[in-house]
Amino acid sequence: MYDAPRSTENTVSTEDIKFECTDCQVYYGDNHAIKDVSVKIEDKTVTAFIGPSGCGKSTFLRCLNRMNDTIDVARIEGSFLLDGQDIYDRKVDPVQLRAKVGMVFQKPNPFPKSIYDNIAYGPRIHGLARSKADLDEIVEKSLRRGAIWDEVKDRLHAPGTGLSGGQQQRLCIARAIATEPEVLLMDEPCSALDPIATAQVEELIDELRAQYSVVIVTHSMQQAARVSQKTAFFHLGNLVEYDETSKIFTNPEDPRTESYITGRIG
Repeated sequence: MYDAPRSTENTVSTEDIKFECTDCQVYYGDNHAIKDVSVKIEDKTVTAFIGPSGCGKSTFLRCLNRMNDTIDVARIEGSFLLDGQDIYDRKVDPVQLRAKVGMVFQKPNPFPKSIYDNIAYGPRIHGLARSKADLDEIVEKSLRRGAIWDEVKDRLHAPGTGLSGGQQQRLCIARAIATEPEVLLMDEPCSALDPIATAQVEELIDELRAQYSVVIVTHSMQQAARVSQKTAFFHLGNLVEYDETSKIFTNPEDPRTESYITGRIG
């Protein structure tokens, strides 16, 4: 029989909760991919989703900004509240939601545009800049927050695709934060990067949590231990355990978590 996930989340003040997800189910056709997941994701915190390949962690992450809407056979049930508002309410515009809940993907995917236009694209379509000077300021601020300004400030009109892999990923992070989101979702953002670029992105994630709620899916337990404060362990579509990262890695309560951490499953 499946036990409810153990957690210390009820000790957190309600003002600190960014996302509150309750009894969440995801179906792809007849496949029940996410089963009865309930989790509270804190603001100004890095939350890591870990678990074996195919366990549902990326599927659940994509529920948080309605990316599964683009999959015809996907069906989502349950409650997903962002600051108390149901993001699946018919009145919610998914485009506006994705400006508020930014996403960075596994493979760096800069637009085939200049570095400047990669960052300016979101603020332009969302009407965040009244003038060219406003746009210039947003671009510089976003590239600084993305920890890449010093490397690109003299070639803003060069193509973003001409950057190295690690630079492209930091550009994509800067692009995601240019629309002033409140949450940043990252789906294995370092899996295509070398160790030096990975370290740069991890350092950036640590800095970003001062301003955002960051949720990261990672296949690397070492990365989860380095960058996150809370960790959720998924297995076979279930959320098995959710707690402080240090507790998950040193004193997990569920034997399945311990088996994954020690390498016996996964």
